[in-house]
Amino acid sequence: MDLNFTAEELAFRAEIRSWVAQNLPQDISHKVHNALRLSRDDHQRWAQILGAKGWLGWNWPKAFGGPGWNAVERHLFEEELALAGAPRVIPFGPVMVAPVIMAFGSPEQQQRFLPGIASGQVWWSQGYSEPGSGSDLASLKTRAESVGDHYIVTGQKTWTTLAQHGDWIFCLVRTSNEGKPQTGISFLLIDMKSPGVTVRPIVLLDGEAEVNEVWFDGVKVPAENLVGEENKGWTYAKYLLAHERTNIADVNRAKRELERLKRIAKAEGVYEDQRFRDQIAQLEVDIVALEMMVLRVLSAEKSGKQSLDVAGLLKIRGSEIQQRYSELMMQAAGPYATPFVSDAMEAGWQGDHIGAAHCAPLASTYFNMRKTTIYGGSNEVQRNIVAQTVLG
Repeated sequence: MDLNFTAEELAFRAEIRSWVAQNLPQDISHKVHNALRLSRDDHQRWAQILGAKGWLGWNWPKAFGGPGWNAVERHLFEEELALAGAPRVIPFGPVMVAPVIMAFGSPEQQQRFLPGIASGQVWWSQGYSEPGSGSDLASLKTRAESVGDHYIVTGQKTWTTLAQHGDWIFCLVRTSNEGKPQTGISFLLIDMKSPGVTVRPIVLLDGEAEVNEVWFDGVKVPAENLVGEENKGWTYAKYLLAHERTNIADVNRAKRELERLKRIAKAEGVYEDQRFRDQIAQLEVDIVALEMMVLRVLSAEKSGKQSLDVAGLLKIRGSEIQQRYSELMMQAAGPYATPFVSDAMEAGWQGDHIGAAHCAPLASTYFNMRKTTIYGGSNEVQRNIVAQTVLG
């Protein structure tokens, strides 16, 4: 197993790096490097830049309009974007629902939905979790009743990330109560502008409304928006979750944030503290180990071998690393890490001339990272899956 990049792969990396340097808006990269709030326009602007290049669907095959890159090329692309300070691509469209539509959707659905995802024009949301149905997703209760040529959807989804921006939402809905809970679930695509859809923000500890409740009150959904077969949605959901868990690991963002941690520690005068340096070194070792795990999977895929079934393991380690670097940033900043006032930040009242502006958003990052070990399947559940499928 060779984990070194070939000359061709290094040339590919250089090409990506050059293009990103020329096309990534500086105001957006500044916000990313300093963990400042990204607006819908920021995300959408970058998505459309990637879409115009044909790279928003960077993990798509050529048959569906993607670049057809192999696993290593996709990894290098993601790494260069992260290190340059590009916003993390909102995954619900290009990374999550698009592969499901490609694998299980009808040709008509592929022609209808994939172009809008690839261009960055259409914002998708994910309707999975419900009150009481998070890690135990099979217990979901949102109901879709078949009536002629459409479904009537009634129920509630929660923790729906950035649903306030969504144009469409893919939902798991219950279409049958017979047999095991998993066998009565279907996969529906719902226009969020449909009558009966209500989005209610959930304000989090950091003061942001990143997640939402989404209510469906008798929403009429055309039957043609059913992906695959009725009551087979659990199969499609598992296929999608494998993509989500690998995406959560996000080793490239961890590498970028490690450098930010070092900058903050140096600016605040704690980088020379040997005990603190030991913690940074341990974090760096764990990030390298996570990267080696990713590269092992990529090496297996490139050689045509069966890749390791480690999506759950990547999710566990990646999410724990995200929490650790946010904690160390808080420790390095000390009192400057206290919560900030968003409006004051944007008006310049918490700039460098007043305090440590590079520390101001740290509390928000810390609070936000508390969720990473829960969403996408809690780490406790993932450990059980790893024990069963990897360890035997």
